[in-house]
Amino acid sequence: MSTRAIRLHPSLHRAPRRTHRFADDFLAFCKKNIVMVIAFAAALITTIFVPVDKEYLGYFDLKTLTCLFCVLAVVCALKNIRFFYMLAYKIVQLCGNARMSVLALVYITFIGSMLIANDMALLTFLPLGFLVLSSTGKQKYMAFTFIMQNIAANLGGMLTPFGNPQNLYLYSKFNIPTAEFMAIMAPPFVLSIILITVCCLVFVKAEKLEIKDEKVSLPVGRTAIYLGLFALSIVIVFRVIPYWIGLIVIPAVLLFMDRDALKAVDYPLLLTFVFFFIFAGNMARIDMIRNLFSMLLEKSTLLFSVISCQFISNVPSAILLSQFTENYADLLVGVNIGGAGTLIASLASLITFREYAKHNPKKVGYYVGVFSAFNFAFLLILIGFTMLTKLI
Repeated sequence: MSTRAIRLHPSLHRAPRRTHRFADDFLAFCKKNIVMVIAFAAALITTIFVPVDKEYLGYFDLKTLTCLFCVLAVVCALKNIRFFYMLAYKIVQLCGNARMSVLALVYITFIGSMLIANDMALLTFLPLGFLVLSSTGKQKYMAFTFIMQNIAANLGGMLTPFGNPQNLYLYSKFNIPTAEFMAIMAPPFVLSIILITVCCLVFVKAEKLEIKDEKVSLPVGRTAIYLGLFALSIVIVFRVIPYWIGLIVIPAVLLFMDRDALKAVDYPLLLTFVFFFIFAGNMARIDMIRNLFSMLLEKSTLLFSVISCQFISNVPSAILLSQFTENYADLLVGVNIGGAGTLIASLASLITFREYAKHNPKKVGYYVGVFSAFNFAFLLILIGFTMLTKLI
């Protein structure tokens, strides 16, 4: 009796590979967006205690989600034409030594976080920092520069309602007047500038630095239109016009001019907000949790919000704690300065860590040590300063 080899159809060979590839892609997506995954898990768990009902519809702040989407979409379009890169490159090129170049990189990130949000500022300017230092042989300042850029992104964005995602949410939720918002955040903002400047002047030497010329040109028409859309986004944030106008105009223009910008929007960040809205809304409906958080926030909204950031990050802390207090001034300061501290205190810190580890995988331990030293020093100084100003 003869036996014949059984040959499987080629598609059956490919199926397991596709499955493995899907699993690998899914795991990579989850690792890259770990905060979103945690938010989803937290929201899912709370549905056990608070079953889904019509009150869930009241959890979502549509204005915050719309404003965040509009700003992110326009920033992606500007990034695609290398607008921010060219601007930063020209500034660094004017600096004659390592100290001034590092200071310029940090200041650019600081100002950028006020305009395009802290995570986008880091995604835009960290690669420039790596390029400048690696091309000029100043890699010894890499860890310090990345850490200062990270601190600048977290603390620079505190002054404006759209500088940090948590600002946008609290500004909208409590309907804070713009002038009052900026007055609340001005003292820690100014102190942050002073601290960052002193660190750069002390820890970086004025060594000569030369950077190669690079020809970068901007498409005039696109640049003008994208800047116009950015201005529209800011006007919407400041409540000058209804937010739904931006939701119509900006996607329509970008759909015609730059579809890649719409694809590049940080949708996991938007979903993170959605999931944390569900989590926070459900937590506020659990009597034991509501009573506990209300008691702790009543004792010290500032300190409790800072501590919360160290464990669950600043954006979820803002969304969660806003359900239990009306003291938006201390909450606002707490979730902003609370972005300094641990690696998970801010999503921006995880972005910086990932970028540094990509270029220097063997120095991760060193980076974490230096990062912790600077961040906790900044955090303690800012907490002490804020509490002192409240007593005066």
